Amino acid sequence: MDFELSPKAKDYVKRTKAFIAEHIEPMEADFWADVNAKQNHGDWTKWEVPAIVGELKAKAKAAGLWNMFLPDDKLGAGLSIMEYASVAEETGRSILAPMIFNCNAPDTGNMEVLWRYGSEEQKAQWLTPLLEGNIRSVFCMTEPDVASSDATNMAATAVVDGDQVILNGTKWWSSGIGDPHCKIGIFMASTPDESKDRHHQHSMVLVPLDTPGVEIVRMLPVFGAYDAPHGHGEVKFTDVRLPVSSFISGPGMGFEIAQGRLGPGRIHHCMRCLGAAEKSLELMVDRGMQRTAFHKPIMKLGGNAERLAEARIAIDQARLLTLFAAWKMDKVGALNAMTEISAIKVVAPNVLQKVVDDAIQIHGGAGVSQDTPLTAFFMQARSLRLADGPDEVHKGVIARIELAKRGFFSQKRK
Repeated sequence: MDFELSPKAKDYVKRTKAFIAEHIEPMEADFWADVNAKQNHGDWTKWEVPAIVGELKAKAKAAGLWNMFLPDDKLGAGLSIMEYASVAEETGRSILAPMIFNCNAPDTGNMEVLWRYGSEEQKAQWLTPLLEGNIRSVFCMTEPDVASSDATNMAATAVVDGDQVILNGTKWWSSGIGDPHCKIGIFMASTPDESKDRHHQHSMVLVPLDTPGVEIVRMLPVFGAYDAPHGHGEVKFTDVRLPVSSFISGPGMGFEIAQGRLGPGRIHHCMRCLGAAEKSLELMVDRGMQRTAFHKPIMKLGGNAERLAEARIAIDQARLLTLFAAWKMDKVGALNAMTEISAIKVVAPNVLQKVVDDAIQIHGGAGVSQDTPLTAFFMQARSLRLADGPDEVHKGVIARIELAKRGFFSQKRK
């Protein structure tokens, strides 16, 4: 295997890094301080996206640093999954950067779904404005009343009624739904069909958020922060009627689409985690060497130097594992890289959480304030250990694959 980037990919990484250093890093602290001061409340109807976001997006688009996640050389950058992974790491050093490059979740995953599985009509209506950055989207899967780590528990329904589909159910942690530019959602639900196997009982449906019966109930704070101006919402769908053409790839295709959506998305998440870990490590080093206690730099007290070394080892190990997963996906596809994809989904957020925790400790009281990005990185890490499947589910996948190698997969799981 070869993790060497092509000249094209190296150029994207270099230009992305330079853009962040020149345009985003100098203003980001003030940007989030202003957003948190004015919009850290649950009334999402009053949230606004600051004008500077549009200005920076225009600069990024003009610089050709736009939709870099999409492996399509006409609609995106045409980078492989492994090549984009290094770009994603650079954007992960900033909370704001992914949005500026139109490479932010959940839009990236939703755009990939439409690109891979959407009809021409769906692409024209929704993919094009998403790729242009004119609207945002949301993915509605997790439910409050069931253990959503097992998607077969899903209570929400999408029932075909003649030439319409009727949606009912409650979703929550629907990330981005509070954004005033969020216009379309992907609703995953049960579509029972006795003629099909268990993996063809669910569907994905495109739902314009202004459709009658769609109600945003509230925004959910994460550790007291509402993640304005995007948010994580609880949404009710009550007898929402849409044309059957709103199904993505037709009824019963939800699981197949989900696998296609989550593979690249997990690479993106994990590499952004490593970018955040690198930034946290730099902050930890600078703080540790600039502050003194007992006549020594803090970094040289106690076990701090050892923690620094452990952080470097952990980040580099996680990066190599993630690049291997990306390389394997490019070569043999997501279904043949399930062990690696599940492994990185466990490893990368846990590495970030540990590195950020050590950086917070070095910063003392400043570490738990919003004066640094550390609290945001910590929320990111802790949340990702639940999002797209909790750690335990991914470990279970790895264990089943290992059992299958030894011929034990046929035994009933208890």
